[in-house]
Amino acid sequence: MAEPAYVRIAGEYARRIRGGELPPGTQLPSYAEIAQQHGVSDIVVRKALELLQSQGLVRSVRRRGVFVADRPNLVRVSPERQLESAERSFQNESDQDIQVERETEQIPATSEVAESLGIRIGEQINHVITRAVEAGRPISISDTYHPLDVVDISDAAFLEETISDQLPTATHAEWLRTTPGDLVKTVHQRFISADKQIIMISDVSYPRDRYDAFVFRMTLK
Repeated sequence: MAEPAYVRIAGEYARRIRGGELPPGTQLPSYAEIAQQHGVSDIVVRKALELLQSQGLVRSVRRRGVFVADRPNLVRVSPERQLESAERSFQNESDQDIQVERETEQIPATSEVAESLGIRIGEQINHVITRAVEAGRPISISDTYHPLDVVDISDAAFLEETISDQLPTATHAEWLRTTPGDLVKTVHQRFISADKQIIMISDVSYPRDRYDAFVFRMTLK
């Protein structure tokens, strides 16, 4: 799925803020200036700045403009981050070295996965394990399952997320180096097509102290 312009613009500013290039209190360019710099409309700029604000990176002062927040927090915002690669998402959150590795294999669907995807038990599906490291520290691991004929989330019309603190699976605990009995932050995702078919499911684990907050944004029509 192509990355929307507002996500790309917000990501660029996020990297500059977290990297210290734009320190707290810095005023961002005007809507018109940002629009001209990136060749986009004011509407795209507005969405980009709203995303930055929801992430806690900037604040809007009426009649004055938009400024870098005094104490930027690390906030995970969905569904926008689903429109970025894992590499870009994590790099937008950090000025440190990010490494992402993936493993893909075909496996028979378990009863639980088969029920979620509406397929037969034992049917071959893709299982993708994605691991991320920031400056040598494991910060994320996910297990994603989807039918062989599903390439990505391009056909998804809806994203459903369930966030909880719980004990990680053995593989997630090993990767995140958690102490036995420690909880992690988990996100269970279901990507759903326009005809209400679940086309992909994913279970993501983060250290509990990774994010200050989790925000889910949706459009109400």
